[in-house]
Order: sequence, then C-alpha cells, then structure tokens
Amino acid sequence: MASDRRSRGTIHLETAEVVAHTHHEGDQHTLVLHAPNCAQKAQPGMFAHLQCDPATAMRRPLSIMRVSPDQGWVEFLYKSVGHGTRQLSQRRPGETLSLLGPIGTPFSMERSRPRPLLLGGGVGIPPMVFLADHFRRDREQWTPLAIFGSEVPFPFTLRPSRILLPEMPSDVIAAMPMLEDWGVPSRLTSTQGYQGCHNGYVTDLARYWLHALDSDQRREVEVYACGPTPMLAAVAALAREFVLPCQVALEEFMACAVGGCAGCVVEIQTPSGPAMKRVCVDGPVFDAHAVFPSTAK
Repeated sequence: MASDRRSRGTIHLETAEVVAHTHHEGDQHTLVLHAPNCAQKAQPGMFAHLQCDPATAMRRPLSIMRVSPDQGWVEFLYKSVGHGTRQLSQRRPGETLSLLGPIGTPFSMERSRPRPLLLGGGVGIPPMVFLADHFRRDREQWTPLAIFGSEVPFPFTLRPSRILLPEMPSDVIAAMPMLEDWGVPSRLTSTQGYQGCHNGYVTDLARYWLHALDSDQRREVEVYACGPTPMLAAVAALAREFVLPCQVALEEFMACAVGGCAGCVVEIQTPSGPAMKRVCVDGPVFDAHAVFPSTAK
C-alpha cells in the first residue's frame, strides 16, 4: 500500500480554467488548463483525471505533457476516441472543468544511466515530452534522445533537425519542433510515408541507433516508453535484447483513478510471483520486464 499512499498524497481536486485548446488533424487536441495545484506537484509519467462535460459523470485520464509551476498551467495532448473525449474537445477558453490530479507513480531517473532513450507512440508521446523537459534542464547530466511514432499526422509541423546524429540514417531528419528548440534530439517514425520520417516503427529506429553505439555507450542507456500495448511489448523485447533497463507508462481504462475500484489492474511479475497491480496508483509507470516477461524457455 506504500505506492497507494504516496500517490494519494499528490492528488488535488480543483476547478481548472481552459487557457487554450488547439485542434490538429486526426482528431488530436492540445489542451492547456490553469490548474496551479496540479502544476506544482506533477512529475513525468503522472496523469490527471478530467471532467469532460458537466453532463457526463465519468472522468477521463489524460497523460500530462508539460507543466509550468510558476504560471500554474498544465498541458495535455489527447485524441478524441469516444463520447467523453469528443465532449472534452468542445471545451473553449474561459470555460472551467474539474480536475483531479496529479495521479500515479512517476518515472524514476537513474544517474548512472545518463543516456535516456525516450520512445513514444501516438498519445503515448506526451509523457515522453514531459520527461524530455525534465532531462533538458540538466544538460551536463543527461543526453536524451526521443523517438516518436504516429500512424496519423503528427500534431505539430515536422521540422528538419539541426541536431546531427551520426548513429541515425542520414535520410531520417524529421524532428519535433518543441524538442528541437530545447536542444533535445528527436526523430520521427511512421508507416504512412511522412517526409523525413523513418518508414517503420519506433523500435526499428531505436534498434538501429542502439546497434550504432559502442558497448560503453550502451551501458549508459535506459529506455522509457509510453504507447499502445503492442508497442510497449516490442519495446520491452528490444530492451531485453540489448540488456537494458526499461520503464513503461501503461495506458488503461479506469473509473475512479484513485485506487478504489480496481478496474485498471494488470498482472505484474514480482519476486514472490504474479501480482495484480492498479495502473492508476501503483503505476502508471512500471518496470517493463515485470509487465512483459520473457517467454523464452
């Protein structure tokens, strides 16, 4: 119950004002809320449980993409996939909604692994942006690389990277502008033929990069990932292939989001055997190898 108590200690219920709401191709949306309590406590990997509309009782969990503790805003990137998020997409600046958060166990950063590899797929990109924002604030300690993938148009204008990565294919140059401005190298992947992107999956490009590193460099790598379950399983297999530690942020349907309903449980391998853990408060961040154990005999 320790993780439950730790997670509950961060949670605030507050009325948040919509500051900005930008809409992108593929039913994707960037939402900025003034929620100072959440902004003060949020850490990479955590999420918020948002009211979508006064007429809809059930909230929706959204991963946090960025925060400004000083200005008190919290930013989310989400995709409209059902009734609730379609309602949320109609909220306009100046309106208010109820926010519960931040919730969950965040990523942990191991300073003996100063070369973090951040892998995000689709709506799994936001936690990786939040994590990149954390790493870039200590440039002397961390040298992160972000690889993001999407099968719908990216919710930002692709930019040719000015940051050279000799370990990458020379024709893979598309980058996320925000990370580029931060000085964090990024590369993009898709099977949709977007210009400058790697034609394939994030794990394909990550494997290419890892093979290009020498053994000492690979020992400095830790993998962080968020995205659809098949992608995370592939990421765990990739990390196992290169004998790397790996943390994943799981995406799961949930009702209460505070550990009471146990509607978001997943099976995790522990030293004492399989255990059912709640994604909301025991996670959403878990050791990838505990979530996706090897099937090798």
